[in-house]
Amino acid sequence: MQDIHPQFIIDAKGNKISVVLPMETYKALLEELDMADDIRLYDEAKASNEPSIPLEEAIKMIDSERKSK
Repeated sequence: MQDIHPQFIIDAKGNKISVVLPMETYKALLEELDMADDIRLYDEAKASNEPSIPLEEAIKMIDSERKSK
């Protein structure tokens, strides 16, 4: 993760109410969040102990459902 150097927008009382980030930093944060979400979903799937379906079979099932619509 890269260094984050935010700028803050404050209200009249000096309370921080918003953050300004460079686009590059913002995009990197979004990618990190997406990756963390993928890991969370993987962990949930592993913990569910439900049987897995091979990728090729899942693709065939999805294609079959799309064609039937």
